[in-house]
Amino acid sequence: MELHFECTDLSIWKEAICSYKSRIESLNKPNLISLDEFYRDELPSLLHQRNPNPFITTSELSRLMQWKLTRGKWRPRLLDFVSSLVDSSVKSASQKAFRSLPDISKAICELTVLKGVGPATASAVLAAYAPEMAPFMSDEAMEAVIGNSKDYSLKQYLLFVDKIQSKSKELSSKGDSFTPSDVERALWSSAVGLKLQSSQAVLDNKIKGSNKRKRKH
Repeated sequence: MELHFECTDLSIWKEAICSYKSRIESLNKPNLISLDEFYRDELPSLLHQRNPNPFITTSELSRLMQWKLTRGKWRPRLLDFVSSLVDSSVKSASQKAFRSLPDISKAICELTVLKGVGPATASAVLAAYAPEMAPFMSDEAMEAVIGNSKDYSLKQYLLFVDKIQSKSKELSSKGDSFTPSDVERALWSSAVGLKLQSSQAVLDNKIKGSNKRKRKH
């Protein structure tokens, strides 16, 4: 079922987020399952273990970038930039960013001083540490929320955050907690599910057409 951002039915949102793992698996992308487990489970734990001055390392940021590019569009140059960053710079920038929260705008700006880190990658870092505040700026969620996934500016991200946080509060008021990151994940899951259905339908039509031509011979 297609999930529209305006939807107020909590069960449909829950259905979308419950399908997230199977959507990750169905993409059949190398290492995506292990990268997603790292991003959603291991990394948040590592970051919080470093409280009260949490930070991310270059190797962790590199794996986060691999996750982002594998789950979305592959841009190898970004991975090269991030992997070559000096660990002390990454540590300092991320400490300042996490310390800036809940000021998301300031936190994003602290991270984007790093080469190869734009607002979208910075949002993934913040979402790993504070999913209750900052959603990841995925193309699929951006398209669903503001109808545009081509503008990766801070201004667009803040608009996206505002709308996602409002939806998070709306859904959480119905019972279970539904974080901004949950909202993003549900929208991504729904969008990917629709793409997979569409691809399968095209494939089925090609097979039917091929079978018809064979029968005519």
